Amino acid sequence: MQLASLLPQDIREKYVAGEAKDTAPVIDLLALGYSNLLGKGRCPEIPFVARARYARHDGERKITETGGVIERAA
Repeated sequence: MQLASLLPQDIREKYVAGEAKDTAPVIDLLALGYSNLLGKGRCPEIPFVARARYARHDGERKITETGGVIERAA
């Protein structure tokens, strides 16, 4: 699954178009019912913050390569 597909479409379009450069979108995987970030899918080309309980090395690498951050929840 693509993480960008979890963002609402209007917010996703704003960041992809480059209209919002001062903040990064937050994808809260726990609120969406996911606890693991696996890294099998494609990562959006924009930096973002992902909140997850667990993250595999591949997922973490893909997010940090684009300038994003992973927030680990307890």
